[in-house]
Parts: sequence; structure tokens; C-alpha cells
Amino acid sequence: MKTFNIDKLEVRIFADRIALGRAAAEAVSGQIGQLLRTRALGEDDARKPEVNIVFAAAPSQNEFLSALVGMDVEWGRVNAFHMDEYIGLAKDAPQGFGNFLRDRLFSRVKFGAVHYLNGLAPDIDSECRRYSQLLEQHPTDIVVLGIGENTHLAFNDPHVARFDDAELVKVVDLDEESRRQQVNDGCFAELGAVPTHAMTMTIPALMRARYAYVVVPGWRKAEAVRLTLYTDIGEQYPSTALRQHSHAAMFIDEVSAAKISDGRTAGG
Repeated sequence: MKTFNIDKLEVRIFADRIALGRAAAEAVSGQIGQLLRTRALGEDDARKPEVNIVFAAAPSQNEFLSALVGMDVEWGRVNAFHMDEYIGLAKDAPQGFGNFLRDRLFSRVKFGAVHYLNGLAPDIDSECRRYSQLLEQHPTDIVVLGIGENTHLAFNDPHVARFDDAELVKVVDLDEESRRQQVNDGCFAELGAVPTHAMTMTIPALMRARYAYVVVPGWRKAEAVRLTLYTDIGEQYPSTALRQHSHAAMFIDEVSAAKISDGRTAGG
């Protein structure tokens, strides 16, 4: 493993996706254990001895999720959330992010509670408010994110990302690059099948997490990794916000690190 820092963001480079996923799972499970221990002893603010985690749903997370279910964690003291969801997708569609996480994680360990975003709610604005209230009631301790090919975080594509967003959850329209990524990932057969709108946690909602773990394997993410680390921090590249987070670690593999030169400097 190689490590270095860009601003506040720690970057860890691993040989391959398997090693990356296991390392990220070990880091997240270890952080869960530490938070639960300190809260049980009354050493960590006045909060209940439970942990609230927000998960990303994407093929980039597969190795991490597979490793995480095998970790020794008191899952009954963990509450789970997911950060975004398509609007209008069929309830049983495997591309639904709640369904994706249910299949790979939520059904495999017994969480204290799992809170789903409902993309078929009759009133989507009310659904956004409901989920925002849940996030207020259960402040996020840990967020596990990916980064989109266009540097989006959750579904905060560049044209809708706001670092000062007043909302925690909002409706967004998806840009073509973001929708095309879903085809590249094999989630949809063609661009026309990808929904055009979604609900997403906003950048401030994601950044409010006490700890952020960013899982970004694969060659398709190499340019997004470079932009995240070496461009000016701003909404044009939403993932640059991670460099301002006080406790964030990015896990990349050799191929997603391909454009960062010696690991410390990169042109452009």
C-alpha cells in the first residue's frame, strides 16, 4: 500500500480491487467498533451507543461490500441509509439503489434499522423531507462513497452540485455523462433505459458525516481521481469537496491511480 495526502484527504493506493475492498471494509468496521466502544463508555458526546452509516450503491462498491459482510461488527447497533435513489424505477428493479444494497448488504447482516429512500413515493418532495428528517434524527457518523466518472458524489452532478446547499435531500436531473456511466457499468442496456431524475443527499449532507471513506477502483475512474486530487476545489468537480473533509480517506487501486503520476503530483 502507498499513502499520501492532498489537502486534508488521505489517499491509499492498493494493488487491485480485492485488496482495496478488504482494506476499506477493515477501516470501516474498525471505525464502527471504536465509535460503539467510546459511546458505551460515555466518552463520545452524549449520543446513544449506536452508529449511523450512509452507503453508496454502485458496482465500484462490490468488493468492499462483499468484504464488509464478513467483518466482526455489532450490526444490531448500526443504522443504515443509502445516499440516492432513482425516481420512477419499478419497485423490484435490480438497478434500484435500495435493492442493490439490500441484495449485497442489508439482507446479509442484521442492522438495527435500515432506512430506504422511496423512488415511487406519491409525493417526491415529501419523501425528500421525510428522509432529511431521519438524517437529522440520526446524524451520520460514517459515509462510504464512490466517485462518478464526471466526479459526482451521490447524484450531485456538476450542474446541480452546491457546496452550500440548504437542503439535505433533493430532486435532481441527471446529466448525460452520469446516465451513460450506468450503461458503462452494465446496470442498463442502453441510455434510454436510464432514469432521468433521482433523489440524492446533497454535498453538505454527505460532508456532515464524521468520517468519510471513498472507494474508487477501476480504470474508468482514473480521470475522475486525477480531477478530484489536482484541480481547484469547486462545484465544477464535486468530488473535490472531499479534500476539505477533516476525516476522509480515499481507497484507489493501481488502475484508478494511473493518472496521478508519482502519487503526489500530476499535470493539469
